[in-house]
Amino acid sequence: MNAHEFRRRGKEMVDYVADYLEGVEGRQVYPDVEPGYLRPLLPTAAPQEPETFEDIIKDVEKIIMPGVTHWHSPYFFAYFPTASSYPAMLADMLCGAIGCIGFSWAASPACTELETVMMDWLGKMLQLPGVFLAGEAGEGGGVIQGSASEATLVALLAARTKVTRCLQAASPGLTQATIMEKLVAYASDQVVATLGTTSCCSFDNLLEVGPICHEEDVWLHVDAAYAGSAFICPEFRHLLNGVEYADSFNFNPHKWLLVNFDCSAMWVKKRTDLTGAFKLDPVYLKHSHQDSGLITDYRHWQLPLGRRFRSLKMWFVFRMYGVKGLQAYIRKHVQLSHEFEALVHQDPRFEICAEVTLGLVCFRLKGSNKLNEALLERINSARKIHLVPCHLRGQFVLRFAVCSRTVESAHVRLAWEHIRGLATELLGAQREE
Repeated sequence: MNAHEFRRRGKEMVDYVADYLEGVEGRQVYPDVEPGYLRPLLPTAAPQEPETFEDIIKDVEKIIMPGVTHWHSPYFFAYFPTASSYPAMLADMLCGAIGCIGFSWAASPACTELETVMMDWLGKMLQLPGVFLAGEAGEGGGVIQGSASEATLVALLAARTKVTRCLQAASPGLTQATIMEKLVAYASDQVVATLGTTSCCSFDNLLEVGPICHEEDVWLHVDAAYAGSAFICPEFRHLLNGVEYADSFNFNPHKWLLVNFDCSAMWVKKRTDLTGAFKLDPVYLKHSHQDSGLITDYRHWQLPLGRRFRSLKMWFVFRMYGVKGLQAYIRKHVQLSHEFEALVHQDPRFEICAEVTLGLVCFRLKGSNKLNEALLERINSARKIHLVPCHLRGQFVLRFAVCSRTVESAHVRLAWEHIRGLATELLGAQREE
């Protein structure tokens, strides 16, 4: 494929993507396939001769789409949102075209410097304490990780390295093995200090946890993977109170801030805590500016060596939506979740199982776990909407998460009527038994 054909096929692909997203509402949200469906539809080995673009696109519809769960359907209410927007897609195209591997400033200065600035922009949108920002001479700063799980692991490893070195400095006779066998990591059943748990979007009280960690010199990592996006809205910023006690903080713009996966934003108060744990400096990666203090090499902030130009997505989205546009998007989803909550309250057969704070509603039929398991089975087997469950205090609970960028009140109401109808069928069948 040369540049001339790329221009042509690129326009066709943009049309295909736009058509897919505009028409995704009409596709079955959850696929009707069995494990292993795809292998028999593909050759056993790669083709020896080139195939045409037209044939590949035909196979996308014939082979791939039947096995796709349509996360951006307005009838997808499972898990949590995965962000998607046209500006982010365009930025990803540019990222692919530039194709740099940004392990150091020298490997592509713009890749490193834009990330530093975008993480400061985002930190200011959240009103993070200034100590977390890089600025022009700050000790902290932000980095894009692949996921919140990755950020949590990075924080854990950095904390382990920091305390090990501190203990060895105080008692040089201590071996690393001796220290390691006595180290303790504290966690709840939701992993670390969490703002917006996966099960029910509950919030740890950082104003209680934080001072204890500070007093005991314990590294505090705060995970706000889903909920963090909401903190750009002043009315939800109080949920982040106490973050000043954290050593590291993370949330996923790729969940709810219209920046396509992957883009997990992580900040630390002292970037030397990360670089001290992950620094890798072979001679072939060194460059003349690395010790200037003016720049950072992000390979020292993460587990992998290489990294993509992910900050382009943030730059495009922040500029094309503006903070006000992003706030409006968050508020719309929260309003729709409260609308669904109100509908549940109107039916005495159902109950709300957790406080509705943001875009997640946890609900269930009043009755046994077995009854609610049967209801969820009917919902997902019908494949008109898609939900997933959780367990809360021993109860099997259904989660209704407002996810799609294009979801409207009409979709929420249709989903509720569908759920009510299936509940009526289920309860009727049980009475007949």
